[in-house]
Order: sequence, then C-alpha cells, then structure tokens
Amino acid sequence: MTAPSTYGLSSEARNLHWLLTNLVEEVPGIQSVAVVSSDGLLLLSSDPGRTEQSRQARPAKGPRGSSADLATIVSGIGSLTVGAAKLMAFGGVRHTMIAMEEGSLFVMSISDGSLLGVHGSAECDMSVVAYHMALFVGRAGHVLTPELRSELRRSLESESTGSPR
Repeated sequence: MTAPSTYGLSSEARNLHWLLTNLVEEVPGIQSVAVVSSDGLLLLSSDPGRTEQSRQARPAKGPRGSSADLATIVSGIGSLTVGAAKLMAFGGVRHTMIAMEEGSLFVMSISDGSLLGVHGSAECDMSVVAYHMALFVGRAGHVLTPELRSELRRSLESESTGSPR
C-alpha cells in the first residue's frame, strides 16, 4: 500500500489516515479498504491513487483492490442491509460479512450511516479482520464529523485530479 499524502490535512484527518494505514499493515490478507459516507461517497481509501485512471487501464473484473470499486459495493450492501433490518424490525445493522470462494467482504457501520468496507483474500482470518475493523470503528466513529467527512472528500478529489488541496 502506498501511503497517501496527509500534508495540509487537519490532525483528525491525519489520524484517520494513520488508523487506516495501521489496519491494512497489521492485518494479513487485507487487499483493499474503503470508508464510505452515508450518501455513498468514498472518504478514505487504502489505495487512493487507483481511481478512474486505473479502472480504464484494466478490464472490469470486480474490485480486485480498487477502493473506488469497493466503495460502490460497500454502499450498495449497506443500503440493502439497512432496508432488510427495517423490514425485519431488528434494529440497526452493525456488520455484514460475506465469504466467497476466493475472498471475503466485510462491511461495518461507523457512525451517522458511514461504513467501513474491507476486501480480504481467501487466506485472511475473518475473526481477526472483524476485530481490527471494530477497533478502527471505535477509534474513528467519534471523530467522523460532517466537517471531517467534507475535508476527506475534498482530499480524495484533489488527489484524483492532481490539484493541490
């Protein structure tokens, strides 16, 4: 993973970048991580450089590490599970885990509808991933304010266009 530049960001934004980097480096098997706002916008990513340019350069075969694609999937799964929880009247959704033949997808609520999504390899230990995601959510949830979400979104947009913050 290439660490994104945190120059010019607030201390809260730098701390979230550090937490995300720590999550990816501490947990074996994580391929991609995305933090998504309640309206489906990518806020924080384990691979912010892999956006539109990288999608055009490779065939469309699923997320395979692209946090932009992962954000879309996480947002959709988040909406689907929230709707299912409302229909069943069992309360809010805390986390969703999907095990596939060649990997796993984990989605966990952060705060105010924001979501943390992790794409893991087949070799990842699901319980370890879930534990570290819960740690991330516990540490990030109280600081993910509307102002910070706006700052993170502007930061990602400026990285993808190459313009200064």
